[in-house]
Amino acid sequence: MALSKFGRPTNQRRALLRGLATAVLKNERITTTETKAKAIRPIVEKMISLGKDGSLHARRQALSYLLEEDVVTKLFNEIAPRYADRDGGYTRIYKASPRRGDGAPQAILELV
Repeated sequence: MALSKFGRPTNQRRALLRGLATAVLKNERITTTETKAKAIRPIVEKMISLGKDGSLHARRQALSYLLEEDVVTKLFNEIAPRYADRDGGYTRIYKASPRRGDGAPQAILELV
């Protein structure tokens, strides 16, 4: 899959993806555009895999990417144990109705 640049410079794009990944793990469900949902899905899956590892190194890696420390605590204490028996596929993307203002295709990204 080609990297979508979202029409932004690298630093803004990275901040956008970090913020969206943090929001997904904090709220366990977000509504965004299809392209953004597809872009952050592998990031969220990687964060959950780090949570399943549970080591101090994995926690520090998650802290270096996610924006809120309490989200990392939630990831390691609540979310990761929920997927202990699962080998991947922690997220699901549903298509939603187009955005009212500009008709952009929307999607709902949620944790399974």
